[in-house]
Amino acid sequence: MIACEDTRTTARLLKAHGIDTPTTAYHEHNAPRARPGLLRRLAGGGRVALVSDAGTPLISDPGYKLVREAVDAGHAVVPVPGPSAPIAALCASGLPTDRFYFYGFLPAKKQARRRAIEELAAVPATCVFFESARRLAATLADLADLLGTRDAVIAREVTKLYEEFRRGSLADLAAALAAEGPPRGEVVLLVGPPTDAAEEFSDAEIDRLLRQALAEGGTRDAARLVAERTGRPRRALYERAVALKDEGPA
Repeated sequence: MIACEDTRTTARLLKAHGIDTPTTAYHEHNAPRARPGLLRRLAGGGRVALVSDAGTPLISDPGYKLVREAVDAGHAVVPVPGPSAPIAALCASGLPTDRFYFYGFLPAKKQARRRAIEELAAVPATCVFFESARRLAATLADLADLLGTRDAVIAREVTKLYEEFRRGSLADLAAALAAEGPPRGEVVLLVGPPTDAAEEFSDAEIDRLLRQALAEGGTRDAARLVAERTGRPRRALYERAVALKDEGPA
């Protein structure tokens, strides 16, 4: 039995290779109902292959629950490596690959997304996300605001005909996407780790730079200028600039 994310999609592949093994649907909407039948088949000595429409099964899909229950029941689970968009994008990104953190999709709602990004700010690794094309500009804007000056890569349609890699700072990519509108296709978004530059400035030095910038402009401009110089997150710098302005001259 072949358990498919979409039997119609898999049917095209099977037909091309002359494979007539029976198929059944297994996806996020029917997984709780479908799992018991697949596990009974395994218990009876049968074999089940789990496939996905694109990429590697179990990466950001419900397959892990089937694997977990199969393992708990004592059945052998054999991986068959296949294409993986996050790994392919990471390899071609030019960002550090010695440590990486795959998050999947960030929350769709703005406040929840910003909270998730704040939790990732200190992760000392390249962060890899899936993102919908229509939310990409908003996500980049939040990342730029909360993470400061970092290198980033938009990997679009990886391994497909219109594959594209766009590289730049979070702020530059956010501005470009806001002006251009949503791209087409599937997107992997990669964000480099925190830079050493952000650690070179003490809190006292940051305050000195903010006060200097505040003497010449408003809090938003001060936060932006100091973020560009130090690599510190603009949101945190803005909040500190507001506090310094309320305190008055040093």
